[in-house]
Amino acid sequence: MQTIQTDLNIEAIRSDFPILSEVVNGKPLVYFDNAATTQKPRAVLDALNGYYEHYNANIHRGIHHLAEKATSAFEASRRRIQEYINARQHEEIIFTYGTTDGINLVAQTYGRAFLKEGDEIIISTMEHHSNIVPWQMLCEEKGCILRVIPINDAGELLMDEYEKMLSERTKFVSVVHVSNSLGTINPVAEIIEKAHQVGARVLIDGAQATSHLHIDVQALDCDFFTFSLHKMYGPTGIGALYGKRELLEAMPPFRGGGEMIKEVTFERSTYNDLPYKFEAGTPNIADVVASKYALDYVASLGKDAIGTYEHDLLTYATDALQSIDGLRIIGTAREKISVVSFVIDGVHHQDTGVLLDQQGIAIRTGHHCTQPLMRRFGIPGTSRASFAVYNTTEEIDRLVQGLYKVKKMLG
Repeated sequence: MQTIQTDLNIEAIRSDFPILSEVVNGKPLVYFDNAATTQKPRAVLDALNGYYEHYNANIHRGIHHLAEKATSAFEASRRRIQEYINARQHEEIIFTYGTTDGINLVAQTYGRAFLKEGDEIIISTMEHHSNIVPWQMLCEEKGCILRVIPINDAGELLMDEYEKMLSERTKFVSVVHVSNSLGTINPVAEIIEKAHQVGARVLIDGAQATSHLHIDVQALDCDFFTFSLHKMYGPTGIGALYGKRELLEAMPPFRGGGEMIKEVTFERSTYNDLPYKFEAGTPNIADVVASKYALDYVASLGKDAIGTYEHDLLTYATDALQSIDGLRIIGTAREKISVVSFVIDGVHHQDTGVLLDQQGIAIRTGHHCTQPLMRRFGIPGTSRASFAVYNTTEEIDRLVQGLYKVKKMLG
């Protein structure tokens, strides 16, 4: 085992995550499914309990003490997210159920209002289903045309082909910042700039990017940016959509109900100001409140230190996995986050996952909600190990040893 040099106290960090002390099938848990969801530090768990134990109340509409405290904590999380991604105004932050919900919101509001028959929407080959299906639905309804940026064998976008696609017919571009299946970091700043040159709007799927990379939506100049908190040490069921204020103002509401209105009569209704126009009904208050503590936790460790350590884990794992005969890594882009997808000759990825689980090692197997991408590589799916700041080289060594056992049994 090789030890990675870092200023982070990894053992102290691991102690912040209670679930890492779990035992699975008689073995200490090794959790390498972080691209699906990260584990939660004690600070986030305490924030969830604290809300329910001390100030559980509905927000915005109450004048009693609990309601005011809950409202203050809820809005503090909105401002923390604004700061985290450097949005101009907190009104540009819309709470959603997650990345998928944010993409659907834009497709069903901006798309329905401003796109028409013959308009072209560009996505990429490596998109998650959540950034494919909503646009397909919109195309079926409006008569728009969906175009797809191809990739090379390393899992990198063919940017020259993207440039050829762009024209006055291009009205919207929606691409993933970081591939959940491959780990590829896409050149989103360039994608946005070139789309804007032809007058197209751009949405960035930031689900995999926000926990690994510095995000500055003003510097990127993206029109929309959406992500999920559960992939960055926060609770499930909560995400955020950033949109430029002038666009959000022009878009119709997504859902109707309480909070998103100013006045309702049986004849007509008028809608609330941003951000509440897009936040109908009682929101996921506890998880919104706790999300601030997840972002504070990341900040306490330092984004640069986290990124450097995770990159070193990726390098270590890549080198170690390549020592296994018959193992092939899918996705070898020059710019990657800490995700390694692989296949093993003669071994089905699901069998790999089951046998590793018996050894206490949790990875993800399957198509990772990127079936078109899997078809591009001519495979049904992969085994995927994804690393977070609490993982170690010792755990990677256990993964490699586990894969040798898998190969001995099935290969």
